[in-house]
Amino acid sequence: MAPAPSSASPHAPLSGWSITLEEREARNAHEAGVVWFTGYSGAGKSTLAATLQRRLFDRGLLATLLDGDEVRRGLCRDLGFSSRDREESIRRAGEVASLFYQAGHIALCAFISPYARDRRLARSLVPDGRFFEVYVRCPLEVCRQRDPHGLYAKALRGEIAEFTGVSSPYEPPQHPELVADTEAESVEAIVAAILERLADLLQPPAAGAGRPRE
Repeated sequence: MAPAPSSASPHAPLSGWSITLEEREARNAHEAGVVWFTGYSGAGKSTLAATLQRRLFDRGLLATLLDGDEVRRGLCRDLGFSSRDREESIRRAGEVASLFYQAGHIALCAFISPYARDRRLARSLVPDGRFFEVYVRCPLEVCRQRDPHGLYAKALRGEIAEFTGVSSPYEPPQHPELVADTEAESVEAIVAAILERLADLLQPPAAGAGRPRE
């Protein structure tokens, strides 16, 4: 069973941290945030997140990539793919993203995260205006054709239970900050659009005050 949520405000400074987020942002010369990529397996989430990380790194910005496959192999290796386990997996990922946010990073998170309630939880862990949901939209048929890791084939053979898009549902975001259509648009065009959407975040914060929250 997933642990009960903490009663502490997710927006409060972390106890024991002697350096404020504002100090970190001032030194980094950019604001912190979370960019959350969601979509079917094979939609292109990891490719977009990795490309965006490179663009941010080349500009001298602090960007950290949390990829679903890597997190599954480590932090969430004790979890399966039931609805409850998926919920716990995204809860853990959201908490880690929040820690990177508090450290002044731009956390790039690439997770199928099929359930709207779990994505809302991840969003709630950082202040308004600092969470950017990118819906990586791609027809399921195209994702199945791509099948980079052979997962759809295994799921169709019954080797993987409760696989999103085969035996488990996906709830598309209703109001994402950005929709990335990887069937119709190039990776470079999508990343350019994301960078434009993040423009305010990527600027040095105003002296003595952070950017007003949206």
